[in-house]
Amino acid sequence: MSENKKISIITMGCPKNMVDSEKLGANLLKNGFDVSHESDDADIIIINTCGFINDAKVESIDEILSFIKAKEEGKIEKLIVSGCLSERYNEDLQKEMPGVDRFFGVHDYDDLLAYVKDNPEISNDRLLSTPSHYAYLKIAEGCNRTCSFCAIPGIRGPLKSEPIEKLMEEAGKLAAAGVKELIVIAQDTVSYGIDLYGKSETARLLRELSTIDGIEWIRLMYTYPAGFPDELIDEIASNPKVLKYIDIPLQHIDDDLLKSMRRGGDKLGIIALIHKMREKIPGLCIRTAFIVGYPGETRRSFLDLFKFVKEMKFERMGVFSYSQEENTPAYHLGDPVAARTKMKRMSDLIQLHEKNSTERNQSLIGTECMAICDGKEDGSFIGRLMCDAPEIDNIVFLQGKNLNPGNIYKVKIVEAGIFDLAAEIIRDDEKCL
Repeated sequence: MSENKKISIITMGCPKNMVDSEKLGANLLKNGFDVSHESDDADIIIINTCGFINDAKVESIDEILSFIKAKEEGKIEKLIVSGCLSERYNEDLQKEMPGVDRFFGVHDYDDLLAYVKDNPEISNDRLLSTPSHYAYLKIAEGCNRTCSFCAIPGIRGPLKSEPIEKLMEEAGKLAAAGVKELIVIAQDTVSYGIDLYGKSETARLLRELSTIDGIEWIRLMYTYPAGFPDELIDEIASNPKVLKYIDIPLQHIDDDLLKSMRRGGDKLGIIALIHKMREKIPGLCIRTAFIVGYPGETRRSFLDLFKFVKEMKFERMGVFSYSQEENTPAYHLGDPVAARTKMKRMSDLIQLHEKNSTERNQSLIGTECMAICDGKEDGSFIGRLMCDAPEIDNIVFLQGKNLNPGNIYKVKIVEAGIFDLAAEIIRDDEKCL
């Protein structure tokens, strides 16, 4: 394909996909293409798909169909599909969607580059799709866990950690480009390094990353409860750059379901871990997620989960309805819990979390804390507290003028809703930490 063509990368799904798209974007740019993220104005569209659960698959398919139509109408020249959906259903998609020029899997980005450019140059740079002050750092690919409901190991393969030296180089480049908040991600971040170093080295990695000039906040996502290292808890507690924020999807609390899910832990162990984290890390914000409607979830087991959430009052929480996925260990269990029951259970947990969130936010009125400014939206500056990850958590409306995206401000909370806050600026310089 000729250079100077406009290429737009449309990314579906999680931040791990986003990092893949950013690396692809940088390589396309390096090879002479005009590259953007999430734009309809392009000669070539690349859709990086998600194929994790049914809702994500439907969303990706709808996006592909919309661009097939655009291609038929002459609005774009070529349509390329990559990512998890393409990896998982490549042959089926080729048969059902002849309007797509090529499909590439999750490990085929070099082949994709070679498809659009002969003998392409390849680097490990990133063309960020996030605001310039925060970025995701993917520290490993794949997963060695065997959770019964999860298709990711079959899509992405076994755990493959990136060496610390390579991650430090990548993070250093991000910091030099203005990134202040580094969000550490993988399918399972607590297993980082086991394949390379023989044990989890997540704590050591965080310690090393915190030495990089320019990085002010380090946020840890996608941790796994079973085998959570004490060393990692201590590192989060003691390292001033590592935010007191742990994303730890628990999925359920009923012992029978946890066993069926192959989660490698039990109720007592989970409760002990949460208490240990909160005892050792003052001010800790825990984000978690639960699945309702997993095969075998009875009214009693759901009520146990409801009681657990009520008692623990997690600061941030997501709830998902079970999705039966082919080629997973749980597939043979069927999908016996009625859709209506799943929706009711989701609603009950969400309402409980909203109540907990409202109470917690109201208690923050009058307190002082740190907030990062993400930019301006509909005429108002918006930002996040330390306990809020981009896109998925709460926001705070910042009452100030001429604020700079990426600056970290000391603020006072003045209003609170179910999820969002309003705050006035106390100090308006970057040296607030």
